[in-house]
Amino acid sequence: MASTEFPLLERDRELAVLSAVIGELRSGRPAVVTVTGGPGLGQNALLDWAAERAGASGLRVLTARATPAEHELRYGVVAQLLMEEDRDVAARLYAAREQAGGLPGLSSLLGTVRDRPTLIAVQDAQWLDPASLRWLEALVRRLPRAPLALLAGCTGTAAVRPEWGTGTLLTGLATVVELALPPLTTGGTAAAVRTVCGTGGETAFAEAVAEVTGGIPAVVHDVLERFTRNGHAPRLDHVEHLRTLTAEVIGDHAARALGAVCEPAVVDALRALAVCGDLLSFHLACTLAGPHAVPESRLRAALEASGLVTLRDGAPHVDDPVVRARILEDMPAADRADLHARAAELAQRVAADDQGVADLLLRARPVGAPWAVDTLRRGFTAALRGGRRDRAVAYLARALDEPLDAEDRARIQFQLASVEMVTAPTAAERRLNDLIRDPGASGLRSRATDLCFLGGDTRAARYALAEAIGDARAAPAAPGGAAEPSAEAERHELTVLLRNAQYLRHDDTELHILPVPALPENSTSPAVAGVRAWELGAAGVRSELARGLARSAFVPPPDGRPLLVTPRLLACRALFLTDDGDEAETHLGLMLDEAHRERSAIAVAHILAVRTELHIRHGRPDAAARDLAAAESELPPARLHPVFLPFRAALGIIADLQTGRVAQARETAARPLPAAAEESAFWGHLLFARGLLARAEDDLHRAREYFRNAGRWLQRHGSFNPAVVPWRSLAAEAAHTLGGVAEAQGLAREEVELARGWGARSALGRAQLGLAKVSGDDRLPLLREAVVTLSDSPARTSYTNAVLELATAEREESHRRSLAALGSAGVPLPAAETFTPLPDIPAPRGSRPPGVTPPVREPAPAAAAWRSLSPVERETAALAARGLGNREIAASLSVSTRAVEMRLSGVYRKLRIRGREELRAMAPGTEGS
Repeated sequence: MASTEFPLLERDRELAVLSAVIGELRSGRPAVVTVTGGPGLGQNALLDWAAERAGASGLRVLTARATPAEHELRYGVVAQLLMEEDRDVAARLYAAREQAGGLPGLSSLLGTVRDRPTLIAVQDAQWLDPASLRWLEALVRRLPRAPLALLAGCTGTAAVRPEWGTGTLLTGLATVVELALPPLTTGGTAAAVRTVCGTGGETAFAEAVAEVTGGIPAVVHDVLERFTRNGHAPRLDHVEHLRTLTAEVIGDHAARALGAVCEPAVVDALRALAVCGDLLSFHLACTLAGPHAVPESRLRAALEASGLVTLRDGAPHVDDPVVRARILEDMPAADRADLHARAAELAQRVAADDQGVADLLLRARPVGAPWAVDTLRRGFTAALRGGRRDRAVAYLARALDEPLDAEDRARIQFQLASVEMVTAPTAAERRLNDLIRDPGASGLRSRATDLCFLGGDTRAARYALAEAIGDARAAPAAPGGAAEPSAEAERHELTVLLRNAQYLRHDDTELHILPVPALPENSTSPAVAGVRAWELGAAGVRSELARGLARSAFVPPPDGRPLLVTPRLLACRALFLTDDGDEAETHLGLMLDEAHRERSAIAVAHILAVRTELHIRHGRPDAAARDLAAAESELPPARLHPVFLPFRAALGIIADLQTGRVAQARETAARPLPAAAEESAFWGHLLFARGLLARAEDDLHRAREYFRNAGRWLQRHGSFNPAVVPWRSLAAEAAHTLGGVAEAQGLAREEVELARGWGARSALGRAQLGLAKVSGDDRLPLLREAVVTLSDSPARTSYTNAVLELATAEREESHRRSLAALGSAGVPLPAAETFTPLPDIPAPRGSRPPGVTPPVREPAPAAAAWRSLSPVERETAALAARGLGNREIAASLSVSTRAVEMRLSGVYRKLRIRGREELRAMAPGTEGS
């Protein structure tokens, strides 16, 4: 490198060209060199270096610098060049009259250069005054006959550079060179880091500097200087501070460049470009800037000469957001808002992009025209479609600043709250509570309450609901004396939602201003039907009525009122309890499509969570994991209301246990939850899930306590149906193993009685299976009864477990009978009461009594290995041992064929066997049962 000075980093090629030009000039060869590039790339530094080098070589050097302030000063640059020879030339040039063909001082300059070769360096040639430009162009035309070199530095492109840069007017011996300066590469930026910071730092840090500064040497230098002055080392962990400093430096450079722009028309054009961006063409932006006498070509040249714009497709643009902000910050706020409003109106007239027009309206004063609200709402939809929720919220909040009638204002507030439930739930709750209390928002109050409960706000909404129900009761009567149908329907919806709020979050310390009203007896409201279906299902009574009510919750009412989300979700859960899961799954799919159309992320998340519960109930853990992950993507746990956190956590724990991921389930169960989560009805579900985890970890004491506490919590909230959560049978199983036989049988019989009263086959079969596990002599008939009951139910996992239990019990019974037969034949029996497998030693011939078939023995290590399998592995292995193929197993378990293959591979590895033949020989109940 020719020089180690900072502004000349990575300028080897340019320095070599300038050195050659200086060398040729000493031999009498003229030249014209134009150094171009964007602002801050070092054009003036190169000219200074060339002037110093030429002076050291004995050449005469004349320098000048054009400025925006002297753009209208005649012969301003010429005066600077000739001042060395004649200090009074400036006064004569400024006072002289303009004469046709007059070029003052040019002839005398050309006469002197014949004796002493001269280098002329003109910096910032884009600001040349017209007279100086003509003078220099005349000089260029005479260069072939004079030992003189002209160096000019320009900011911008050929549109604003002097015409001599192309060399079309030059012939003969003159050298014509154009040097276009590029930004610094990553290597050059790394050298800049070493130069300013004193150390090379991390490579990734240099790459970050090159990225944020664009490789512009002036920006790189100022940023690194401030960075080092603040005491930071060039490490990647300081990149955020580097970005902040870069924005400050770019802003300062833009402010200096803007301060140099003196022409009002150029300032107005810059402001118009900063506002419009890419939304309007340059011609329309000039129209927005207002009438002015500056020709468009001159305006373009002045804009690019400012260094604040870039050319794209031949048109000036202000691309950097920091530069745009600096251009607009000096405007009064009212003028800035007016400029944005006028830009939005102009963009709307030329049918510009909706989101672009909406962005202009965000910073504009109220327009007062219907198109503004329509555009903002279309921008809202487009922003949601693109996943930009914050921007969508801003659009609708801005729409509320426009004049609106009461109905439109209420609809926009509801739409805004539906998105704010994810981005700003507190603000959404305030909006919804205002809507609930607003009698003029009839038709939206029920939906606002529904959305409020989906967000988890039950406490504040109860008081708003109390007022709303009172308003609905006071609604005007119809001519026949009854309340208006719409008002009555709204009152029923609000009443049933208030009752659901009581179930969702029960707090004994809360003082209720208004007691929860009873449900209407003869209501045709789908919302009432959905909530009543769930209440009956949770209580475990009148299953047929609950099924009918749940189905009625999805029938649109005749008045066209939209169906609420919460009652339909409760109706789906009621259908789970009545073994109508396939029907519920269809409704959930339709609800999911509807929520996606309405861009309601919170509704999507709740629907996916309920469908996760369905997959868990039907033994589809892979599908459950997918839906739960999708729900967390729509509404992360950090933004989920504490009321719903226990339910989400319970689903995650059970799904992980079903897929054998005990460590992940343990991690989910250990996550701390806010105190408000323990006020939720779903807390019982989390206690139950923790009990399942303790059971999987063989901690039966803790499992029993979790199951008992889950039962107490659910009963407190009106859930007695074992179809909701079968906590009794699992607590009974744990108690039985710990020696509490009486307690276990009492719990198991209670669950069977409740399940039989409810009538759903899944709940009854699970209860019968639980009773069989804690029973004695009547275990085998109870297991057979459970298998028959579960065979026609959607609880496929429970059915598989029942089949395995029955096979094991029948095998044990076969062993017992074989031992009895051996004993009656006089063969000595083991002293223990239970059958102990004999060593696997071939018996000598003739040692078996005639007519006695030996029992099928299972080696003790094989039984222990079988118990080491996870529940899903045992389930898959049992079906494979029964002769089912991989595809049949996959269809039965609702998983992929690949999942079956992976599970069987794990089974073979744990059992240390090589295939299905050995699996059939080892699996309980596959032989001799």
